Amino acid sequence: MVTSDGTRRGFAAAAIVAIGLLVSGCTAGPGGSGRVAPSPFAATVTVDPAALRTRFAGLAKELGQPGAAMLVRTPQGEITATYGVTTLGGSTPVSLDDHFRIGSNTKTMTGTVILQLVQEGKLALTDKVSKYRPDVPNGDRITIEQLLTMRSGLANYTTTLALNTALDTQPSRAWDPEELAAMGLAEPPTFAPGDGWNYSNTNTVLLGLIAEQIEGRPLAEILRTRLFDPLGLRETSFPAITDASLPAPYAHGYMYSNNVDTIETSALPPDQLAQAKAGTLLPSDTTDLNPSWAWAAGSGISTIRDLAHWVEALGDGGALGGTLQRERLTSVQPVKVALPDAKYGWGIAEIGPLYGHTGELPGYNSFMGYDPVHRVTIVVWSNLAPAADGRPPAATIAVALMQSIYGG
Repeated sequence: MVTSDGTRRGFAAAAIVAIGLLVSGCTAGPGGSGRVAPSPFAATVTVDPAALRTRFAGLAKELGQPGAAMLVRTPQGEITATYGVTTLGGSTPVSLDDHFRIGSNTKTMTGTVILQLVQEGKLALTDKVSKYRPDVPNGDRITIEQLLTMRSGLANYTTTLALNTALDTQPSRAWDPEELAAMGLAEPPTFAPGDGWNYSNTNTVLLGLIAEQIEGRPLAEILRTRLFDPLGLRETSFPAITDASLPAPYAHGYMYSNNVDTIETSALPPDQLAQAKAGTLLPSDTTDLNPSWAWAAGSGISTIRDLAHWVEALGDGGALGGTLQRERLTSVQPVKVALPDAKYGWGIAEIGPLYGHTGELPGYNSFMGYDPVHRVTIVVWSNLAPAADGRPPAATIAVALMQSIYGG
């Protein structure tokens, strides 16, 4: 996963890698007032269901996925496809009803809760973090908005050797959110507030803790009552920190190597890559790795149709609405990462003509995006992440689907 200095450190940073991959392969559209105008390459939309399904299946096979699913929705209808099985070597085919871990797509949900609180006057984007968390370094200069946009300068706790070692040696450990925040706050800030950009899960964990402080109730309950229930997301959940299970039906997740050995690069070394391609090196099952280490930044669970519904609400204002929704879509700004043209805003990314996010936890990669101009939705998930060659599978497939639909 690529941070601002181009180094892969920690699974939860995978989102920005995928975002960078997508927008480096597609020219991002310009921002504007209200709804964003179509980007030049998105002037026309062409949907060929057979071609999309063929491209999806071909890439899922090329990327060595045990299973994967895609959903494309346009005004002309819905196109879906599944690939493979839910368990490596098993016989149960992937279905559209399968649950999976959505990783950093959870950030869009936490960010939306914060913006709802802003809309209700319970906090302000200009509030200093020290108002709520006096323990945060530079907290008297960091704003709520800078936490949302990853411009606080706070270090990313998921880049630490301590966390990655614990994930390998204590996979069932239930992490208290305060432990996660403390790990990030103990590291030196990477830059002064507002002077740079760095994808840091510490930001989103703090936002979750601040939401709990303001609301006086657990984040799981906040997400359920503010987002999941009102939007009818019946298959979407935010598990308790002691709960490492997935609702049935679900797809198992798989990963080659381990967290520590893949800190510097997602790709297997050449000899292991050859073994993986030959089928003599098998990935490990990460399904039951407790996701509490990602908490507000990435421990959500969903299904492909629920995630499609969510990203459409994210882009069309179903969860926010009004002026603040329009401002959210125009909050996206270019960010400097290893790959060019990535854009990030208030807990949301602009990916070509689509708004959304990507997510990865060990064993699961997912992409969700919605184009509010042409009303195109693309959602993809896969259950071996990263791929043996280091690519984020769902995001790679989403690139191909986007190119098929928009050209380029």
